[in-house]
Amino acid sequence: MNTSKDKFVNKRASDPIDQLIFEKGLRIKSIWFDRELDLIIVLLNNKKLLKRPLSDFKRLAEAKEEQLNRFVNDGIDIHWHDLDEDLSLRGFLKYELSKMDTPLSVR
Repeated sequence: MNTSKDKFVNKRASDPIDQLIFEKGLRIKSIWFDRELDLIIVLLNNKKLLKRPLSDFKRLAEAKEEQLNRFVNDGIDIHWHDLDEDLSLRGFLKYELSKMDTPLSVR
């Protein structure tokens, strides 16, 4: 008997980001915040760093230090229950890819 549950067994992700996360096991290992530099810094389990402006996330930017540092990292998502804020590895990766489309500025 073929059930709807069988449709998802051994299916490969078609999205390259999903492949990295769900098939290759890419995960968030650690996360740091630097208010002075306006940065969220994410360390991945492949030793790569991702950066994003803290100011992109109003609730995080306005949070007290203890609230900012009280989060749950499950490797794929980061949750701030007190702030009702969630960030995802997928979102960080999409942001990095979007920067690749931006021309380099000469200073």
